[in-house]
Amino acid sequence: TSDYYQQHQEGQQADQYEENFDEDMEAERDLAEDAQWKKIQQNTFTRWANEHLKTIDRSINNLETDLSDGLRLIALIEVLSQKRMPKYNKRPTFRSQKLENVSVALKFLQDEGIKIVNIGK
Repeated sequence: TSDYYQQHQEGQQADQYEENFDEDMEAERDLAEDAQWKKIQQNTFTRWANEHLKTIDRSINNLETDLSDGLRLIALIEVLSQKRMPKYNKRPTFRSQKLENVSVALKFLQDEGIKIVNIGK
């Protein structure tokens, strides 16, 4: 009976391993699909933004880095809204100045009643 018990237990462990493996594979597949979807969304938004920014000879190559100082974000909002942004740092060097620029842009959108939605959420 101890052989039977040991084989039964090994069989259960193998089944559990297989089940965990399948779940892990499914999770990885979901992550890959999410990453692919986010990339598509980023590319779509970047192309859309560049279509508008080209009117003022500006462009975005990388969303994370190119929008981080707030300048191109402000430029895009100004083009879209056809309004001038309140005072902001035209040559931000410090992180605090860059964050302030992004805050100015977001506050402008909020004041205009525009809701922000996250890409990939």
